[in-house]
Amino acid sequence: MEEKDLNKEEIEVSTDEVAVEEPTDELTDEQQAETNEQPDEDPLKVAEAQIADLKDKYLRQMAEFDNYRKRTLKERAELILNGGEKTITALLPVIDDMERALANGEKTDDPQVLREGMELIYQKLMKVLEAQGVSKIETADADFDTSLHEAVALVPGMGDDKKGKVIDCMATGYKLNDKVIRYAKVAVGQ
Repeated sequence: MEEKDLNKEEIEVSTDEVAVEEPTDELTDEQQAETNEQPDEDPLKVAEAQIADLKDKYLRQMAEFDNYRKRTLKERAELILNGGEKTITALLPVIDDMERALANGEKTDDPQVLREGMELIYQKLMKVLEAQGVSKIETADADFDTSLHEAVALVPGMGDDKKGKVIDCMATGYKLNDKVIRYAKVAVGQ
């Protein structure tokens, strides 16, 4: 039994040696931070301030969007009104050449000189149009294509090799930057 008594004493001693932490009245750092963050203000006043701030931001955003919309409408109207300015400016030298040719045409009786002048003006006009993105739709020995051509006549009896092909072009078609702006008026073999 002595051993049992010894063990009891050891157990009693060991429990006495263990320090038991008792709760203290002091707050930890985290708890102190939480209590400091709690507002002393009325929650209704805080909510009203937030609402006023959000309303102000909303009104400013709406005014900014309205100004943007008005500015883009004005710019679009200017583009529509003055969009062809670049093309017209490029065509003015051709008009000047045509006026000079007409004035000089009265001074000469040689039709060859007039023909050469007209060809030069035509070439200059075509260069100006090409610089603006305008190109001719080729019709010579082309297959009939409804996305490029408009059939104004059907020519029968041309043979199997001319069937569905463009025979003659009555009016040249034009494209502006790969968009057809005028279809070529053609006669098609049947």
